[in-house]
Amino acid sequence: MQITFLGTSSGVPTRIRNVSGVALRLPQKAEFWLFDCGEGTQHQILRSDLKVSQLTRIFITHMHGDHIFGLMGLLASCGLAGNPQRIDIYGPPDLEDYLKACRRYSQTHFSYPVKVHLVRPGVIYEDSEFAVSCAPLKHRVPAFGYRVTEKDRPGHFDVQRAEALGIPSGPIYGRLKRGEVIVLPDGRQVNGADLCGPTQIGRKLVYCTDTIYCDSAVELAQDADLLIHEATFAHQDAELAYQRLHSTSTMAAQVALTAQVQQLILTHFSPRYAPGNSLEVKDLLSEARAIFPDTELASDFWSYEIPRRQPAKLVKV
Repeated sequence: MQITFLGTSSGVPTRIRNVSGVALRLPQKAEFWLFDCGEGTQHQILRSDLKVSQLTRIFITHMHGDHIFGLMGLLASCGLAGNPQRIDIYGPPDLEDYLKACRRYSQTHFSYPVKVHLVRPGVIYEDSEFAVSCAPLKHRVPAFGYRVTEKDRPGHFDVQRAEALGIPSGPIYGRLKRGEVIVLPDGRQVNGADLCGPTQIGRKLVYCTDTIYCDSAVELAQDADLLIHEATFAHQDAELAYQRLHSTSTMAAQVALTAQVQQLILTHFSPRYAPGNSLEVKDLLSEARAIFPDTELASDFWSYEIPRRQPAKLVKV
């Protein structure tokens, strides 16, 4: 699970930051998912090492322009350049009407299936490897945060040990890797768990923007390996944050601390914190780290690999 930030500015792009867009690359599935799609996102994808042909799912947090103005252009280009089999789009009310209007007035035809899913709190997508759920956030329009949960995987299967035990290869190895107990032709009983290493614990990613501090963000982020959270304003501009229902750096850190996440990455910075101004984005990092030390700042095209946790070791007493 690798994250690539395609846009980290709020409201408008700057010379060094595009507006919101985050890609989640899933190499084992040869695809990537996109979270939000601000203006110019397809240009950012072209400048990255992502392949537009591998885009399969798009998750939109809310209907403000800096999160959706790049969506129609990206979808139109996908049919010409990427030739995707299908793209599923998840988002709040009005998203489907918005896309229908864009297609109608621009007379755009998609050469591939596009399915829009209206999200509601709870699980919105699940397959054999991942589950995606969402929860409402607190913003000026309906907004949702997303949680991607990778399912636990069986540990590494020890083929050499199985061969040494005289277990014939074939479908039986698959059953053993799933932890099943089997009976061999000679009557021996073998527990697959004894031939597998520790379970690979699934990773958890949470994406929260735009929102002011709220309990639902904490609940969504509980025990996440990575929380990506907006930090539009510095702590000294908290009054602006309350007026516009955005988060400060310290609010994001409080969410991470309360939810006991492993890593926090801040994004969605106001252009007011540009280099040379009285406050810069690096100052927001200092504010957040004072509350939650495991905090980093996102920047455009930065990639972050979500580490896999090691299973807890049993201690004999």
